[in-house]
This record gives sequence, structure tokens and C-alpha cells, in this order.
Amino acid sequence: MRRPEILAPAGDQAALDAALGAGADAIYFGLDEGFNARARAANFPLTGLADTVAKIHRAGARAYVAFNTLVFEQELPVVGELLHAIAAAGVDAIIVQDPAVALMARAVCPALEVHGSTQMTASSPAAAELVRELGLTRVVVPRELSVDEIRQYKAGTSLELEVFIHGALCVSWSGQCLTSEAWGGRSANRGQCAQSCRLPYDLIVDGEVRDLGDVKYLLSPQDLAGIDSVPALAAIGVASLKIEGRQKAPDYVATAVAGYRRWVDGLVSGAPDHAQRDRDLAAMEVAYSRGFSPGFLGGADHQHLVAGRFPKHRGAYLGRVIRIRGDEVLVLPHPDDRAPGLAPIAGAGIGFDGGRPEADEPGGPLFRVDPFEQDGVRGWRLGFGRPGPDLGQVAIGDRVWMSGSPEVKRAADRDGGAATDGRNPIAVRVRGAVGEPLVVEAWPVAREAKLVTATSAMALTAARGAGLDRALVADKLGALGGTPFAIATLDDSALAPGLHLPVSELKAMRRALVAALERDLATVDRVIAAAPSAADLRARFPVVAAPVAAAAIVPLCRTDAQLDAALELGCDEIELDWMELVGLAKAAARVRAAGARAVVATVRIQKPGEDRIDAHLARIAADGPGGILVRSWGALATYRALPEAQRPVLHGDFSLNVTNSVTAAWALSQGLATLTAAHDLDAVQLEALIAAAPRGRIAVTAHHHIPTFHTEHCVYAHLLSSGKDYKTCGRPCEAHEVALRDRTGLPHPVIVDVGCRNTVFGAQAQSAPGLAARLVERGVTRLRIELVRESGAEAARVIGAWRALVAGSIGPAEVLARLRLHERFGVTAGTMKTLAVLR
Repeated sequence: MRRPEILAPAGDQAALDAALGAGADAIYFGLDEGFNARARAANFPLTGLADTVAKIHRAGARAYVAFNTLVFEQELPVVGELLHAIAAAGVDAIIVQDPAVALMARAVCPALEVHGSTQMTASSPAAAELVRELGLTRVVVPRELSVDEIRQYKAGTSLELEVFIHGALCVSWSGQCLTSEAWGGRSANRGQCAQSCRLPYDLIVDGEVRDLGDVKYLLSPQDLAGIDSVPALAAIGVASLKIEGRQKAPDYVATAVAGYRRWVDGLVSGAPDHAQRDRDLAAMEVAYSRGFSPGFLGGADHQHLVAGRFPKHRGAYLGRVIRIRGDEVLVLPHPDDRAPGLAPIAGAGIGFDGGRPEADEPGGPLFRVDPFEQDGVRGWRLGFGRPGPDLGQVAIGDRVWMSGSPEVKRAADRDGGAATDGRNPIAVRVRGAVGEPLVVEAWPVAREAKLVTATSAMALTAARGAGLDRALVADKLGALGGTPFAIATLDDSALAPGLHLPVSELKAMRRALVAALERDLATVDRVIAAAPSAADLRARFPVVAAPVAAAAIVPLCRTDAQLDAALELGCDEIELDWMELVGLAKAAARVRAAGARAVVATVRIQKPGEDRIDAHLARIAADGPGGILVRSWGALATYRALPEAQRPVLHGDFSLNVTNSVTAAWALSQGLATLTAAHDLDAVQLEALIAAAPRGRIAVTAHHHIPTFHTEHCVYAHLLSSGKDYKTCGRPCEAHEVALRDRTGLPHPVIVDVGCRNTVFGAQAQSAPGLAARLVERGVTRLRIELVRESGAEAARVIGAWRALVAGSIGPAEVLARLRLHERFGVTAGTMKTLAVLR
């Protein structure tokens, strides 16, 4: 079995120390200067980066900088400066979302590895092979893939794979969540996730509120604990097991790293300790968890992924209240519940969960614990002091959780505080003969570095006794306590027998070797070039401007009624997003029969094996004029591979997350005719992209209900069935319409696609008619009007108003007035919030 790397998070210095002490093989962290997906973590200053990297390397680990956000046009020069500093500090790899960062990093320092973040949404082997051309050596696979899908993925790419194994789960596909941007003006693709998935929602079914009791957090997944999948992932050849948690405490980091370290070491040695694994998993649950699940590693299970009763740390489940007496509470596991993994002790934190709002839940520290048995089941008599929890608020049947434990804390301190000496293994070779000096060569085993040599100051002489045998050499040269090194192999085959050298000379040689090895460990010896300009990078992917054409409104329709409206208005081109694909071929034929071009939309995700869906869409597109709206890197790779004569016209969608001209140039060079700008851009940022990109190649979504969450978790299957996946759910999505109502009363529609993925669309329309004239002036010829659940009449009103605006017969104010006739929840500027600047 190949030993997979244990990759630990570090949001601050204390977490870094805990990760190194507990035995992490690599650390990933962000910089204060931004461009990392955890902007709210403390992060690390660029000024101290070289020292941080040196500390990590002394502990025998690798240093990865998270540079995993999108980059705006104006920021590209800053990115180049940061990459130069990162390379100079000796960082081993950067983790990137934006292709522009990968391209720039490769130009700055070829020795700096580039890893594709899960934010890149490289969700299939076809996507991986496409982004490999950016210079990537590794890709972080999406958390939505099962072990079987990861196996397929590995078989289809030469890239190393990194897999999230533990920690919080995002309900949305990484890189595809626009909720924070849409509702809070703070983009998750810029490291500013607002945790909208951890908020309560009401379920609306066919326009009526469905009472779910105390299940309120409908999009808040339990945390991932993938420890049972480690053997299979290691057997597949996964290079790295990643622990989430750059905003978590050092105790969490130490507990998780130490637990997975012990489990991996046991598996590799052939003697896994299952009892220790279970104890470690229970400790991880106490350190931080919202409840554990295997996530998607075992395949989809929509009944288990989201519990829905709480969004934050709960800890380890103990049981339910069976009796309350004075300041004591008797707790016993319920027959339907899993057995507790860790017993409570005095000083543990206890919380009582009776379905109340979190702020009203009683809890407090334990003063005493007495075990008891009832009907052969072990329970606990929990005693509290004064002041303590208000037990008057506790009821029989309440669930009881242990949210902290002195025992877990002590173990975390021990593991996280362990010395990191001796974690750089070295190989040693000795040679010598009578009359010659002793020569000792040493080099690191785990990384590329120079061979260092020490030569004795005096010649070897014939020994009177045993002399320099292997044991003596190993003892004196291997006394490396307090240093970063430990001898892994010793080759004495070139050392003649019967030789003598004073022990003091051996010790001096050891000191010389250590000094040389430490200098080499701290030395950054790599070629680093000045960062190229954005223009230089764009020149590598020459893309010409689009032919001059008049600006057009291109409606995106999802229903036959919307299509009827678009055809009646005489639209020349119509995008068709039949999310479940049923009836799509017929709809495309109708468009062509009317003399218009039909552009069929792909799904937003291509998982391993799902390229067949994209092949099916290619056949529909080949039946007449039009093209394909490409929504994933995997789909782009699939269509790029087609013979040119069979390749339809390709338009890249917003989900490719293009926010700067360098990424635009690279993506357009893959065969795209146009690219829809990412929704993360405001008006100023959008204008900068359009100005730097080839004229006429950037399209803009001018009106839409923004797709907020795009999730593998199916709300329909979870809440309207008892099935765990599409095979057992009974497909309630075919009989019902669901929306999620937020705390402000806005109901956000939920629509299912052919892959059973759910998209939650914003309740409020986002429309930017005030920007239209400026966009057209800058060469934008495709203005998309995207529809969701609008009726035929409503679709006609929206499309007609925008067509009239572009024709010059009405102004922006009239467009908004018409839209407000049916948009019950209002019309906002949305991500185009800086319109006033451009008017």
C-alpha cells in the first residue's frame, strides 16, 4: 500500500504547531494578503512566510499555500508579485482555483508545484486532463465523488489526486456556490463564504409550507468522517488525504491529524488497530463535529447526509434523558441510537437538545458522573453544580451531547505538542581504507536536495580491537537528537574492516554533516523569474475578436411555455436548459423549425462516466444550427476532443468562473466562441474584463434569478421520500415543486437536473438594464435573459422589455417597471451593484 500524505489545515500559528506536532506530512495555509478561500481565518503574513516554511520543512513536512480564489483583472499584477514572493520563500506548492494563477505560477517558478483546488470544479478525469495543461501536478477531487467514482477518476488522469477525508462539508459543489455573493455581496469564490447553508429554511411544497418539526437546517450537512474509506483510497493510489479546518482550533487539528496518522500508519504496517481508530474517531467527534457521516464517499445517501436539526458543533452523542432529579440527570442511549464512542467524565461540557432554538438550549460543565445499567444498557447519572444548566428547561427524551472533554483536551495537547525532531529521514554512506580519511555522505530521502559530505581530518588506521564496525558508526553518526534528521539507511559496504578513528572525530563529522544538511534544508535553490504581464500571458493564447454584429437578447428557456413566448417574439437564438433533458430534442427542433438557432445547455457538473450526457447533447446540437452552452471543464474537454467538422459552436457559461482576461484567453483558445462572465463580478470588474478580452467574446447575463446553491444533495429525496438515492426515492421531483423559504420570507425555487442535482435559484430577480448601453458600447453582443419558473406571459414580458431596450424604444426605468408587474419579491441590481459608477 502506498502511504497517502496526511494534509493538515493551519489557520494560525497555534494550529500549525498542533498539526506538525501531531505528525502531518504537509500543511496548507493562506496568506494575510488574501486570495485564499478562508479569508476569515487568521492566516499568515507574507513577511514571515520564509520562516513559516522553514519551520514546516524542519518538521519533515511540506508547505502548501492556498491561493484558491478567483482573481479580478485589476489584481493580476499583484498576483504576480505574490507568486514571486511565495516561490522565493521555498513553498512546495500552491493550491489554485483560477487558471490565470496556475499559468502565472508556472512562468514565475517551474519548480513550484501547482495543485488544482476543489474550487476549480474539475469533477471528472476529462476535466483533470484539461486543467493539467495549465501545468498542474495534482488536483483536489470534489467532495461529492464516491470511492468508486474516485477510482474511475484516477484511471483517467495522470495527475495526483487529493481527497478530503475529514471535516466540514459544503452543501454546494465547491466553486459553484453563489449564495454569499447573491444575498450578502461577499463571494465564496473570494474566500468570504457567509455560511448560508447553515441557516434555517422552511420547506415549501407546491406553494404550501410543509411542517418538518424540529428539522429546520435543510441545507446543513453533517461533517465528513471518511476514516473507513482510507484503505480503499490508499489502494486506489490517492496521494493525499486532506483534513478540512483552517478556521478550527488547534485541539481539533491535533486530534484529527493524530487519529488519521495512527490509522494510516497501522494500515501501511499491516497491523491496523481498530479499537484505537474508534477511540480516535470518538475524540474527533468531541473536538468538533455537527455529527459525522461518510459524506459521499460511500455514494449518495440523502437521508443521512443532512440531519437538519442543528448547524453547529454538537460533539459526541451520549443518549437521551430518562429521568431528572434535583441537580442530576439520568441519560441512557435510546435503542434506535448508535452507542456512544466516549464516556463522559467530570469537567466535560454537556448540552441538552430538545428541538429548541440553539440560543435556548441549556448546558454546562459536569461536576460528577456515575455510571449505571438499565436492561443491560450502560447509562450515566450526570451531576451539575451551581450555577449550572437550567434543568427546568430539560425534558424527558431530550438528546444529550458531550461538546468537550478534559480527556480529549489532554490528548490533543500531548499529540499537538510532540517534538518534531528527527522527522527528516536521511540516507548515509560511509567509505574508507587504511591511510585514507573517512568519508561520510548524506542526503535527504524524502525530498530532492544536494548530497553533503564530511571528511575526517585524520587518516584511518588499523584497529587493535573491533574498530569501526557498523554498530559503532550507526551509534555515533546517528546520535541526531535535537536535530531535524534521523538516519533511515546506512550503507557501509565501502568501508574496509578493521579500521580505527577516534570517537571524537566521528562526532565532529556528525556535527559537520548536520550543519550542512540544515543549511541545505533552509536554502531555496530554484529558478525564479519576474512575473509576466497579463498581456504576455494572453499572447500565449491568441484569440481574435468576434465578427462585428449587432447586440442581441438571447433568452434561456426552461419550459415549453417560455419557449413559446421567445419564438412568438421572433428571437434569432434561444438557449435551452431542459434540466432533466426530457423533451430537449423536441424543443430544439421547434426552435430550428422557426428559423432560429438552438443552443442546448449542458449540466453544470460532469462526474466520472457522465461524458455520455455531453455526447448526447452533441448529437442534439448536430441536428441543426445553434450550438452548446458549456458549463463544466469536463464538457469543454469532451467537445474539444471531437473532430473539428463535428464540433458544434461552443459558448462557455458563467459556471466556468472566468473573471479575468488571462483565464478568458486560455478558455477561449480551447474552442469557445464566447464566454459568459462569472457572476462574481460587479459592474466595474466586469468592465475591466470586457476591456481586456477580445472584443465581442464576452457574453453577459443581464437578467436572471441567480443560481445560488448547486448541490449533489437532493432536497426532494431527503424531505419528500424515504429513499437514499434516485433508485429508491420514487422521484418526487416529477410530481411536486419545492422552494426553500429563508428567514426574511423569500422562497427560493429548487429545480432538479438529470444528474439529480438540485439548483436553488434566488427568489428575487437580478436585472441590470442601466448597464446595457455601456455593455453594447464595449462590444458585448450576447445579453442573456435567463428564466426559471416564469409563466409564458411573464417570459414574454421580460424578453419583450429587454428587446425593446436594446432596440432603443424604451429606457432602463421602463424595463424595471415592467418586470415589477410580476416579480413579487422585487428586482435588484444584484452583483451589478455598482451601476451608478457607470451611468
